[in-house]
Amino acid sequence: MSKSKPPKPILPGEIILEELEAREWLQVDLAVITGFGPTIISDIINGKRDISLKYAQALADAFGTSEELWLRLQHDYDLASAEPRDGVVTRRAKLYDKAPIREMQKRKWIEDTKDIGRLETDLCKFFHIRSIEEPLDFEHAARKSDDYNSKVSPTQAAWLRRAKNLAPTVPVKRRYSNSLFDSLMHELAQLIEEPEEIRYVPRVLAKYGVRFLVVEPLPKTKIDGACFWLDNHSPVVVLSLRHNRIDNFWQSLCHELKHIRDGGGQRRAIVETSIVGSDAQPFDTKPSEEQAADTFAAGFLINQREIEEFIVRTAPYFSKDKVSGFALRMKVHPGIVVGQLQYKRALEYSHFRKLLIEVQQIVTRSSLTDGWGYVA
Repeated sequence: MSKSKPPKPILPGEIILEELEAREWLQVDLAVITGFGPTIISDIINGKRDISLKYAQALADAFGTSEELWLRLQHDYDLASAEPRDGVVTRRAKLYDKAPIREMQKRKWIEDTKDIGRLETDLCKFFHIRSIEEPLDFEHAARKSDDYNSKVSPTQAAWLRRAKNLAPTVPVKRRYSNSLFDSLMHELAQLIEEPEEIRYVPRVLAKYGVRFLVVEPLPKTKIDGACFWLDNHSPVVVLSLRHNRIDNFWQSLCHELKHIRDGGGQRRAIVETSIVGSDAQPFDTKPSEEQAADTFAAGFLINQREIEEFIVRTAPYFSKDKVSGFALRMKVHPGIVVGQLQYKRALEYSHFRKLLIEVQQIVTRSSLTDGWGYVA
């Protein structure tokens, strides 16, 4: 059975002509009654001019109808007369729902093109999917600051995928083994006193089979770091340096390394959002594995019994000299002490800012970096 053709749209002007005929009016009569010129009335009747609210109100007053009638007639005619949509807007909206397109183009992760077909192809290639309808492999990876069971956002998924795309290019000296974890941490411990020593961190990690890279955060991601595995012997740590501070660098790095020692990130990537800084998630609201990672990192950097005793002896009368003296005794940089005092709420985040050395320039000189002008 053949499909019936859709009815021909009714031109609102045809209804106007019927109303004029019923009253034995001419078009010029309607022009005088409404106060519009004959040309305007002729254009409306012939479909050359749409019936706006102003015209609808005048026609309603002239014919004793409602303005909604004429607006609906115009709307129905426009809708029935419209050309079939090509779906480009729908396809583009779907792509923009999937990923932060403009930011990715700005960072040169995908080509800056307006060709919808090319854009979709590039996006599928970036995320390693065959169709834009497929889910992203990192959709359930996040342990977010507000909900540790929720999915990552499109922006977070794009950041993480960029890291995973780059990670295989980072060379390592051997396959990773937990049996060498203590040796790895021992070597890292030699680097936490002087900021410039941070440049050796990527080399030490590579020596023990851990790939390390830095990817500048995308807007509103709040990602501090992540860990995942390329295979059973190839863990990856990626940091964002969202907070460009020495204490945040070391806390984030050691936090991720604890996850690696525990096998975290093997089945699904672990994405850390707001684990450090003034917007950090309160410790007692985190799941046990996150609490364990925080505790390990803090304890590795500073003996926690020692810093608690320092707080009891000193608070609230901290000074730069006292903090620096304690740091010297603990063999860590004073900025790491300041960071832990702030996290423990023993010190305001506005205090001793000069001790919180920036490390971005140091880290990015010796590690694979994407962002801040670097294109990996």
